[in-house]
Amino acid sequence: MTAPIRVLLVDDHSMLRAGFRTILDSQADMTVIGEAATGAEAVVQASALRPDVISMDVQMPDMDGIEATRRIVSDADVHAAIAIVTTFDRDDYLFSALDAGASGFLLKNSSPEDLVAAVRVLAAGDGMLAPEVTRRVVQRYAAGAPGAESAATASAPLALADPFTDREAEVLALMAEAMSNAEIAAALFIGEATVKTHVSRILQKLGARDRVQAVVLALRGGLA
Repeated sequence: MTAPIRVLLVDDHSMLRAGFRTILDSQADMTVIGEAATGAEAVVQASALRPDVISMDVQMPDMDGIEATRRIVSDADVHAAIAIVTTFDRDDYLFSALDAGASGFLLKNSSPEDLVAAVRVLAAGDGMLAPEVTRRVVQRYAAGAPGAESAATASAPLALADPFTDREAEVLALMAEAMSNAEIAAALFIGEATVKTHVSRILQKLGARDRVQAVVLALRGGLA
């Protein structure tokens, strides 16, 4: 038996946390291990409970979800993947969340199925952005728009100690188009297992946590 995915819910609305708990606890492979109503509580709970995935609101008292994400990600003893779950589809939230270290971005009007899928994707070590959100990230960085750099250091050429192979560069370009492993495999006429190997090597070479961070780093560094 595989251990269930341990989830921490962070939101200042108790009814929303209760709804999320009901959805996630109904899944055989998930369990909600804790809740927090503020960003400050989230930092404490993440350190104490060591969840696999954190569902993080943005607007909360004491400390917002972006700063809480930044602090949790900087704790070397916590290895949780964080999904920002917000009511507001705003670019400043999106880019600030990515720069803080979030691995996913989900709107609160998403379906229960989307929430469950997001938890599983993040627990597996992948990033989760809707294709339309990924396209916005690509467009902003490709255009050099101020909004893509306002919450982080400006874009600069990135030199890799171990450069990408031609195939890895192709896979990275398709990752930047929000393609799944299956879609990349079909586009390049290779097996899905081979794609997973290329993705793993890309993450390793970039020093990225997941696909989302890999795309952001590559776009900033002019590699995608």
